[in-house]
Amino acid sequence: MNASKNTIKHIAIIMDGNRRWAKKQGLGAINGHQHVVDNIIEPLVDRCIELGIKYLTFWAFSTENWERDKMELEGMMQLFRHAFERKVEDLHKKGVRLQILGEIDKFPKDIAEQARRWVEISKNNTNITASFALNYGGRDEITRAIKKMVQLNPSLVANQVTEQKIQSYLDTTDMPDPDLIIRPGGQLRLSGFMPWQGVYSELYFTDVLMPEFTVAELDKALADFTARQRRFGK
Repeated sequence: MNASKNTIKHIAIIMDGNRRWAKKQGLGAINGHQHVVDNIIEPLVDRCIELGIKYLTFWAFSTENWERDKMELEGMMQLFRHAFERKVEDLHKKGVRLQILGEIDKFPKDIAEQARRWVEISKNNTNITASFALNYGGRDEITRAIKKMVQLNPSLVANQVTEQKIQSYLDTTDMPDPDLIIRPGGQLRLSGFMPWQGVYSELYFTDVLMPEFTVAELDKALADFTARQRRFGK
């Protein structure tokens, strides 16, 4: 698989279908999330490193996910702890730079601290930047960016507000916009994911559920992407 026909710098994945996969297996909801953490994410990162793709983003937890069942939420918090204590170190050893998108402070303090710790530890890694969107919502991101811009520039006037200035306060300020946004799970919508950054992203939807979104499925998405002609409105 060669992703060079359409140069691709950044892939973003909306991780959907974990609970439906678990239900089909006769398992609890948290088992679907755990399968993805233990078996799916690292091989996808490895494949992107192999292909020279420098940015890979996973939407792992949305601002709306706090409304889920209390037991599932508790299980997910434990899973985040497991990931930061065990899985992230493996990525770090492979030269992965970790980034967090979203308002991490809403998570339990120990999880937020672990996330920041690994961002700092891995900041000089160069093989790929793997970002995890945690407590992320697109409208929330833009709202937070504008609030921060106004707070840090109290004398700001209307004609000083530009796309470039707003973009500099987004969670993705040092990242290229995603070339390809992938949504497994069969839903044909973005659900508020990267509304600013995704204006010219190619979209790929598949019925395959996230726990079954293997490297082979990623290669199918990339083959579809390379066959497209991107015009960027021109």
